[in-house]
Amino acid sequence: MRFARTKSTPTRLAVAALAVATLTIGLSACSSGSTGGASATPTDPYDKAIAAAPVAPASLVSQNDWAKKIKAAGVLRIGGIDTGPLFSLKDPVTGKTTGFDAGLAQMLAKYITGKPNTALTTTTVDTRETLIQNNTVDAVFATYSITPARATKVAFAGPYFQSGDAIMVAAANKNIRSVADLAGKTVATEANSTAVTALESAAPTVKPLLFAQDAECVAAVQQGRADAYVIDQSILISDAVANKKVKVVGKPFTTDPYGIGVTKADPAAKQFVDAWLKKIEADGSWARLWKSTLGTVVAGNPPTPPAIGSVPGS
Repeated sequence: MRFARTKSTPTRLAVAALAVATLTIGLSACSSGSTGGASATPTDPYDKAIAAAPVAPASLVSQNDWAKKIKAAGVLRIGGIDTGPLFSLKDPVTGKTTGFDAGLAQMLAKYITGKPNTALTTTTVDTRETLIQNNTVDAVFATYSITPARATKVAFAGPYFQSGDAIMVAAANKNIRSVADLAGKTVATEANSTAVTALESAAPTVKPLLFAQDAECVAAVQQGRADAYVIDQSILISDAVANKKVKVVGKPFTTDPYGIGVTKADPAAKQFVDAWLKKIEADGSWARLWKSTLGTVVAGNPPTPPAIGSVPGS
C-alpha cells in the first residue's frame, strides 16, 4: 500500500525482520478485545493496554477545534477495515474489533473523549482520501502508507509504524523465495497500491493481476490464478496468521511507513495526533499495544517507532 522509499534502521524495521529467508505462519487469529470500552478490571493484555492509555486534559482538547468536535460527538469516526488479523479484526461473536490499528484508534478516541469509542466506515485503497476529504471520517487507520501523491490530498500524522512490500505464495510453493523469483510470474496486488510501482521497478517482467481488495489477492494465490501476492509484509502476515494455505517468504524489498490520515483543511488535526503519538510512545502505551497484537507472533521486544515527521509528507 505504499509510499516514497526511504532507508530505515533495523530497529525500525522489526516487523520486516519477521520474515527470515522463508517465513511460514500458521497461527490462529489473535484474541478479541474491545471497540467500545474495556471492562472495569481487564485481564486480557489488549484490554489492559487500552485501559491504561492516557486521557487528555480537558483544557488541551478545548484548545484544538478538531479534537473539540470529536469530544462533543462522543465518538471518533474512523476509516479502516475489520477483517485484518493483528491490525484490525472484528470478532463475529462479540462484535469487538482488536488489532494494532484498531487499538490505536481506540486509544486516540479515549484520549479525546475519555472513552475508547470508535465508529468504523470500511475503506479500500480507492476510498480513503475521499472519506477524509468529504468529512465522512475524522481519521483513517488502515496500514496507510505515506506517499507524496496521497499527501497532496490528506495530511498524515506519524509515521507510527514501518513495514515493506513482501511476497505471499501458496503453502506448497517451493520455487519462489525472493523478488528475483517473480520474473515472468503472475503476481496479484491491490490496484492503486504502491506495490504496483514497486513491482514495476523490482520485477519488471511480472504479469500483474490487480484486485480492489486484499481478500481477492489471497484467493487468487490459493486458487492458482496468481503465482504470488505482493503487498506490505504486515498485511501478508495478518492474512497468513489465519490461513494455513498460504505463507510469507523472503524479506521485504521496500520500506513503507504508515501514517494516520486526517484532513488537510485543518492543520490542528495533524498537530494534535502527532502530539498524542509522541505521548503514547513515551509513556509505553504504544509498546503495550504492540505486545498484545503484533507481539503475539513476533518474538522479542517492541521495535522503536519511526520518528514523527521523519517521512516527507508526514
